[in-house]
Amino acid sequence: MSHLTPSRQLPDTDAEADGSPDPDVTATDAARKDSEPAGKPAPTTPGAPETAARDEAGPGAPKTAARDEAGPDAQAEVQAEPQPAAPVSPARPGWFGWRRRFPRTARGVWLGTTVLAAVLVFVVLLVPNRLDYITVQSFLRLPVEGIFLAAVLLALPSRARRITAAALGVILGLSAVLKCLDMGFRQTLARPFDLVFDWVLLSDAADFLKDSLGRTGEVLAVIGVIALVVAVLVLSALATVRLANVLARHRTVAVRSTLVLGVVWIICFTLGVQFGGVTVATKGYAQYLSNRVQYVRDGLGDAEVFKKQLTVDAYAKTPPDQLLTGLRGKDVMLTFIESYGRVAIDDPTMGPEVDRTLKAGDARLKAAGFSARSGWLRSPVTGAGSWLAHSTFLSGLWVKNQQRYRTLTTSDRATLTSYFQKTGAWRTVGIVPGVRKAWPEGKYFGLDHIYDSTHLGYQGPYFSWTPVPDQFSLEAFQKLEHGRKNRDPIMAEIILASSHNPWSPIAHMIDWKDLGDGKVFYKIKKEGTNPTEVWKSAKRVRTEYRKAIQYSLDSLTQWVQRYGDDKTVLVFLGDHQPVPTVTGGTSNRDVPVTVVARDPKVLDRISGWGWTEGIKPADNAPEWSMNTFRDRFMTAYGPHGG
Repeated sequence: MSHLTPSRQLPDTDAEADGSPDPDVTATDAARKDSEPAGKPAPTTPGAPETAARDEAGPGAPKTAARDEAGPDAQAEVQAEPQPAAPVSPARPGWFGWRRRFPRTARGVWLGTTVLAAVLVFVVLLVPNRLDYITVQSFLRLPVEGIFLAAVLLALPSRARRITAAALGVILGLSAVLKCLDMGFRQTLARPFDLVFDWVLLSDAADFLKDSLGRTGEVLAVIGVIALVVAVLVLSALATVRLANVLARHRTVAVRSTLVLGVVWIICFTLGVQFGGVTVATKGYAQYLSNRVQYVRDGLGDAEVFKKQLTVDAYAKTPPDQLLTGLRGKDVMLTFIESYGRVAIDDPTMGPEVDRTLKAGDARLKAAGFSARSGWLRSPVTGAGSWLAHSTFLSGLWVKNQQRYRTLTTSDRATLTSYFQKTGAWRTVGIVPGVRKAWPEGKYFGLDHIYDSTHLGYQGPYFSWTPVPDQFSLEAFQKLEHGRKNRDPIMAEIILASSHNPWSPIAHMIDWKDLGDGKVFYKIKKEGTNPTEVWKSAKRVRTEYRKAIQYSLDSLTQWVQRYGDDKTVLVFLGDHQPVPTVTGGTSNRDVPVTVVARDPKVLDRISGWGWTEGIKPADNAPEWSMNTFRDRFMTAYGPHGG
């Protein structure tokens, strides 16, 4: 090798793994170039002596002329010196070599991206899966998972380290996405995302976006979510790979730091050191993953448990003529008020207004000769999932997830509505304005005829999610079924949807004679509130929720006053509590339930239940699990009830 040819420096493979050269090396190279003295001869290249000599000899001189003039000693030196290999053009670091031209900027970018990578991993390990648990103190902790991850990466060879880091990064990204899903589900359903059963709810979420934003808005939102998920996975993988390379580059310091942090974590964990009420040494991420795995295992095993429960039915072998004998000849209305939860009555900011509505409804019913008894039922869901509550109430089984619902609706398990149908003494109908597409489950529930949103004669506007205002739904029931002459007794399942989230805009009561085909509601909707503005404030959300509940209660009690008679028996209840924005995160799942009738014999049969007189249950009224109502009701109105 020529003494004029600089020696080649082999790159550090670990340092270059992330595509960023060591900033210190880059700076040194630049400094070396600046310190070279002017006039220093440039390194020779192959053929240079011959070219120079040929230039002195003239254009026509032979190639040997230079050697002849140089003398025998020079010729020997030239012949003895090996010719250097053609140099390889060095790759310029960074895009267009910007790192070499701007070494300080390169070092700043390198440090910045490394810090961001560490912050990303740190946040994923420590962030809770509940929005109300995210505080500054929650990030002032030392995760044992990070220490363990560093130890594993330091122990692996180069190639295995990078592959492991990338795989762990993807796992971190997936857990970050799952935590975000948990946050969203807790805000709406007050529970984490179920990895076994909740995927179908994502389709419902897409439908909700379509109703709120239109088809274009739905597509853009879905594309945005998919792109965001992919970005999270890619960034988390890149972050862990970068940190793995940094650990390898500074191995000695990294090993010592990992050992020190491990000792600190053990001491803090043993002594239970806390900061601001938060334990410093945490293993929360590992516990989170463990809980999710157990949650999945429980979900997979739940199917067998529920199948066994399906077969237990105290009335399965009861002859039809012995079923519901205490209600023969009555028109029975099983009515669900969407999101009508205990919070509407107990909350100090909403309770007084709702109480006035309930008192007015009581007075209205008494004036028409009706009496009522009320209690509490504990729903299997909260925030949303109305169909799970409805099927729990009607089937007598605890239907807490989508898998149970599907199993139930594909079985031969009898429901309260199908038992009415089984007797042959009632025409069973469903008033379900919230249904806007095929609903095959309707046949399972034993309904002879179903009126969905397209069969109620409504020509007015949607009120956000609600296709048909409650007052119109009840008037349509009167015209289509209840008001018909020379008919059989009716058993109707009625779902009042005006109090469904997002409660804005909402309808208000108008004269029943002015309902017409519903076009009058266009003006009412324009006068309503904008849901986008309402949901910027929790206080406004709670106000609109309260108004929606009041509207549903007024619609129902006015209908009974207007159209009820001696044959009318009304059972109405809430299906679940509203979202945590309204409930304040309470774990209570109670909903009010009320039985209304003009015939005193109907209420005498449930006198032993201990329910409160009127349509407002007292605080100390009995609290039953919702799945127990079916059998209690059938017993009370069976041949031996009362």
